[in-house]
Amino acid sequence: MTVLSPPDGADADTLFAEFAAWAQTAGTTLYPHQEEALIELVSGANVVLATPTGSGKSLVATGAQYAALAQDRVSFYTAPIKALVSEKFFALCGVFGAENVGMLTGDAAVNADAPIIACTAEILANIALREGAEADIGLVVMDEFHFYGDPDRGWAWQVPILELPNAQFLLMSATLGDTTALREDLTRRTGRPTALVAGAERPVPLHFSYATTPAHETIQELLDTRQAPVYVVHFTQAAALERAQALMSVNVCTKEEKAKIADLIGGFRFSSAFGTTLSRLVRHGIGVHHAGMLPKYRRLVEQLAQAGLLKVICGTDTLGVGINVPIRTVVFSALSKYDGTRMRLLSAREFHQIAGRAGRAGYDTAGYVVVQAPDHEVENLKQFAKVADDPKKRRKLVRKKVPEGMVPWSEATAQRLETAEPEALTSHFQVTTGMLLNVLARPGDPVAALAKLLTDNHEPRKRQLKLIRDAIGIGRTLIAAEVVERVVLDGRPTYRLTGDLPAGFALNQQLSTFALAVIDLLDPESETFVVDVVSVIESTLDDPRQILGAQLNKARGIAVAEMKAEGIEYDERMELLEEVTYPKPLAELLEAAHETFVRGNPWAAAVEPSPKSVVRDMWENAYTFRELVNAYGLTRSEGAVLRYLTDAYRALRSGVPAEARTEEVTDVVEWLGEVVRQVDSSLLDEWEELTNPSDAVDVPAVPARPRPLTGNVRAFTAMVRNAVWQRVQFWARRRWYDLGELDAGSGWDADRWGEVVQAYFAEHAEVLTGADARGPALFVVDRSSRPGFWEVRQIIDDPDGDHDWGIDVEVDLEASDDQGAPVLRVVDAGRKDS
Repeated sequence: MTVLSPPDGADADTLFAEFAAWAQTAGTTLYPHQEEALIELVSGANVVLATPTGSGKSLVATGAQYAALAQDRVSFYTAPIKALVSEKFFALCGVFGAENVGMLTGDAAVNADAPIIACTAEILANIALREGAEADIGLVVMDEFHFYGDPDRGWAWQVPILELPNAQFLLMSATLGDTTALREDLTRRTGRPTALVAGAERPVPLHFSYATTPAHETIQELLDTRQAPVYVVHFTQAAALERAQALMSVNVCTKEEKAKIADLIGGFRFSSAFGTTLSRLVRHGIGVHHAGMLPKYRRLVEQLAQAGLLKVICGTDTLGVGINVPIRTVVFSALSKYDGTRMRLLSAREFHQIAGRAGRAGYDTAGYVVVQAPDHEVENLKQFAKVADDPKKRRKLVRKKVPEGMVPWSEATAQRLETAEPEALTSHFQVTTGMLLNVLARPGDPVAALAKLLTDNHEPRKRQLKLIRDAIGIGRTLIAAEVVERVVLDGRPTYRLTGDLPAGFALNQQLSTFALAVIDLLDPESETFVVDVVSVIESTLDDPRQILGAQLNKARGIAVAEMKAEGIEYDERMELLEEVTYPKPLAELLEAAHETFVRGNPWAAAVEPSPKSVVRDMWENAYTFRELVNAYGLTRSEGAVLRYLTDAYRALRSGVPAEARTEEVTDVVEWLGEVVRQVDSSLLDEWEELTNPSDAVDVPAVPARPRPLTGNVRAFTAMVRNAVWQRVQFWARRRWYDLGELDAGSGWDADRWGEVVQAYFAEHAEVLTGADARGPALFVVDRSSRPGFWEVRQIIDDPDGDHDWGIDVEVDLEASDDQGAPVLRVVDAGRKDS
C-alpha cells in the first residue's frame, strides 16, 4: 500500500475523490455507508458511525484523518486499551508515514508533535482537561465508543465532547444503541451538524447455532468442517486455560504449521512460570488469551493468530474489545458471567460485541457463532437419547438440575440475544483529584472552567450536585496539602497550582494527598523508612484481589501448621484463623492518620487506606517477579501481578514528595521499574524501530526482547544486591538446604553451605539483618576488574562488628541480559581473616 499524502488546498470533493481512488488502488471499493460517512466528514460534520464489526469503520477513520491532514488539523485517534493503540499506531504509520504519526499511552510518547496521534481515551481526556477549547485538536476519532457507558472509565469518553468544542468528532462502535441525545448534545457543543450512519449490512454475514453436543465434540466438529480459527469464549481465566490444556489431545496442526510456529516464536523469552505452559500450547496450535496473562504473552498469541498459525484460541471476552485477530468462528461456552457483584446473563451489547469478532472481511464468506448448551442440558439430552425408544425408561429418567448458583440459559436465550438491540448508553461522569489538577493547570480562569465542567455534563442535576460537593472536598484537601493556593488575579479570587511540585509529580489516587500527609509523619532516620514509604503508597492503591487472597491463604496455612504443632484443637483453630490476615504494615498508623485527615477533609471518609505488602514483600524477601509468583501460586494471575507492580511503580515515581526521595527510596523505584520492564517490556523499542524502519517482513514480529538489563546500572545493582541478600537471609535462618538449591550449579550444594553456616554460628550467635546489614557499607561491587563480569562481596553483619565473614560472587552481565535477571555464581563464602 502506498503512503497516503493529501494534496495541498484541496476542497471537500477533491479530498473524497482522492481518498476513494487511493482505497481502490489498495483493492477496496467503498461501501455505500462508508461513502456516506466520508462525505459528511470531509464536509465538516460530526459522524456517529454505528455499523457492524467488519464493515470498514477503520477505513472511514483513515479518510477523516486524511482530510484533517490536508487541512492542517491535528487529529487524535483514541482506543480503550494500549494494545489497540499500538496496533493502530503501526497501521497509521504504514498509511501516512512514520514521520506523520505519533503515540501517547501514559507510559511512553513517540513523535508526540506529529499531526496524527494515537492514544488511549484517558490521555485525550487529560489533554482536554488541561487545555480546554484552546487545545490544538481539530479531529477526534473515538473507537469502541460504547466504553462511554463503562462505570469506571466512561468519563474519559465523555470529557473530550465536553471540553473540545472546536473539534470535529467521529464516534465509532458496532453496539451503540439509541444515540439521539448524544448527537443533539454534540451538535449543540460544536456547532456542527452530527450525522448518524447506521444500519449497514454486515459484509461477512453471521450464522448462529446452538450446540447440544459436549464442548470438546463441538470444537472437534468445527475443526473437521474447516470452520477454524475458532475462538472459544469463557468467563473465567481458569476455565479458558483448562479448555486449552484439554485440547492438547487433539492434533489441530500439521507438522509444517508447527514448524512455522517455532520459526516465528524464535528467541521469544518465556520468562515466567505460565510461559512454559503457553509455549507448549502455542507450539501445538492452541492459544490462550485473557487479562491474567502478561501483555507480551497476549500479544504473542495475537500475532501468531494474525499469521494464521493458531487453529483454536481459548480465552475470556478480552478479544471482544476489538483486537484485530482473524477468527472464523466464535463459540460461547456460556451466556452468563460473574460481573464482580453477581452472576447474570450477558447483555445484548456484550453478546454482539463478542459475536462480532467472527468472520474476516476479505477472507471469509461467512462467520459462525455457536452457543454451547449448559452441561446439565447436554447431559440430559444425552441420557434422553439413550432411552428415547423406551417409554418406561423415559418416565423413570431423572434429569440433572441446574447447578446451585448458576444462571441458566437456553436456546431461547441465545435467540433473544441474537435479535436484541444494544442497550442505550448511560453517562458515568466522575470527578477525581487528577481531574481537578488538570483543570487548575489550564490557562485563564480554571474555576470557571471547572464550574462549567461540573454543571454542563451528561449527568442528571442531582448527580451533578454530588459531583460539585466532591470537587469542593477534593479542592480543600489540595489547598491543605499546599498543592493548590488561593490567589487574586485581575481583582478576582481564583485558585492555581502552587508551582512547587517536583518534575513528574502527580496525585493519581484518591488518597494521594493523604499519602503526602502520612509520609510527612515518618521518621527519615528510621531503618524502615524506605519500606514504610513504600507501604504508605501501597495503601492508596486498589487492592490486587488475587495477590492478597494468595497471601491470606499462605498466612493461614502457616498459622494452621503452627497451631497444630502447639496441639490446639480444631474448633479453636478455626476460630483463631478468622483473626489471621495478609500482611498489613503500618495499619495502626494509617488508620489513626486517616481519622485525623477526615476531620479536615470530610470527603475522604468514603475512601479508606488499604494497608498491604506486595512491593514491600518483594523488596524485603529479595523476590524476583517469578519468585513472587511462585511463592504465592499466582501463575494464572501474572498479568494482574504485573499491573499492580506497574501501578505501584508509577505511584512511587510520581507520588513521593522530593523531601522523602532519599537515595534508598530512589533505588527501590529504579529497581521496581526495571523489574516491570524486564518481565514485560514496553513497546517503546519497537515503536522507535518503526520510526527508523529496517527491512520489512511479511509476518508480524513477535514482541521485542526488553532492553539490556545491565543498561540501567542503578536498577541492576539493586537487583544484584537483592539476589545476594536473599542468601544472607537464608544464612541467618540456617537454611543451607535453600542455599544449596540456589547455588548447586556453582558447586555450592547444601552440604558445602552447611559447613560454612554452622562454622559461622560456632563463633557468632546470630546474623544481623537490619538496615545497616543491607546497606551499601557492607555491599562491595567491583565493576572494572573483568570485562563482562562484576565481582561482588557481601559482608555479613555479625553482632560483634568483626565483619570478617562474607559471600563472594561473580555476576555474568551477558547472561543476565539474556535471562532478564542477575546471573550469579558463588565464588567463595566463609571467614576472611585479611
